[in-house]
Amino acid sequence: MTRAKPTKRSALRNAEYYDFQNVLDKLYADSEKGCQFKNLTELICSPENILLAFRNIKKNSGSKTAGVDKKTITHLQQWENEQLIAYIQKRLSNYIPQPVRRVEIPKGNGKTRPLGIPTIMDRLIQQCIRQVLEPICEAKFFKRSNGFRPNRSAEHAISQSYKCIQGQNLHFVVDIDIKGFFDNVSHGKLLKQMWSIGIRDKKLLSIISAMLKAEVAGIGFPEKGTPQGGIISPLLSNIVLNELDWWVASQWETLPTRVAYKCRVLKNGTLDKSNVYAELRNTGLKECYIVRYADDFKIFCRYRSDAQKIFIAVKGWLHDRLGLEISPEKSKIVNLKRQYSEFLGFKMKAVKKGKKSNGKTKYVVKSHISDKAKEKIKQKAVSAVNEL
Repeated sequence: MTRAKPTKRSALRNAEYYDFQNVLDKLYADSEKGCQFKNLTELICSPENILLAFRNIKKNSGSKTAGVDKKTITHLQQWENEQLIAYIQKRLSNYIPQPVRRVEIPKGNGKTRPLGIPTIMDRLIQQCIRQVLEPICEAKFFKRSNGFRPNRSAEHAISQSYKCIQGQNLHFVVDIDIKGFFDNVSHGKLLKQMWSIGIRDKKLLSIISAMLKAEVAGIGFPEKGTPQGGIISPLLSNIVLNELDWWVASQWETLPTRVAYKCRVLKNGTLDKSNVYAELRNTGLKECYIVRYADDFKIFCRYRSDAQKIFIAVKGWLHDRLGLEISPEKSKIVNLKRQYSEFLGFKMKAVKKGKKSNGKTKYVVKSHISDKAKEKIKQKAVSAVNEL
């Protein structure tokens, strides 16, 4: 089931319509400064935020999907604004989520992926919370985290991967697949991570805890996991793995050097840290860069020995810090000069193409649609022809 979301331009226009954009901008700026947020529930319950949430979910294709109460966005559209605002505020004063409808979506490998679909009213409440939390979290998220974030996409993740391979000559990649990530997130750990990034509103944290523990119809109450299908779930999953992003960066990119080098700003707005990295390479540390899209990520390294050490370190860190296991059959180290590595529907490899000015062999990225993605495209094409 596809859950389309408003485009960035549409979401921005909606926020400006309700005169809420300045509030969101201030949340982002305060979060950048390291402020703590203890009164977010009041902001979440504001009429402007509730009406903005309704406007944002109204055109989502997912809003036409019913939960256990069999109601959709059509039901909400029958409410008067004042009536809807009063109801949401009352629900949030003592929040108890309604049961979540469970749907099994088929995957390409023959297995199924469970989706949890909250009622349309609970989805509206989740949207109210997400709108306020997102700018706070955005100020804390890592620059190469690309999944389910405003102004970021799978294309950005692919572009960053190409840069690592072709621009930085990093030809060893650590491919790690987290086993059942969305089903195994620790609720307690997630709430602690939210507290650590500055979300200190205890009432709000108790509401989110209740959302995570919402009854799944026909199954019961989950003890862990962030069910896919909820509006707030992608944001919560990014909060969980944000710690991984910064930990990998701390192994190389953000390490302090003896000399505080001044980094000039390049034309594309990024910092030129070549002097910093040149000094770090003399230390014998492991050079590594993470590129992530949701729970799918790659770590690019210069040498196989570094990749092997990073592989073991990340596996242990995920287990010890987040309580997550990796899939042994899907996790590996790939030499991009010899093999393709798949990422977000593409497969990429480093191939020779002439010489550099210093006489060394030049490697460029060679990429194609992955075999699995190609098969999906063929199946869709066949289905479309059969429907004609």
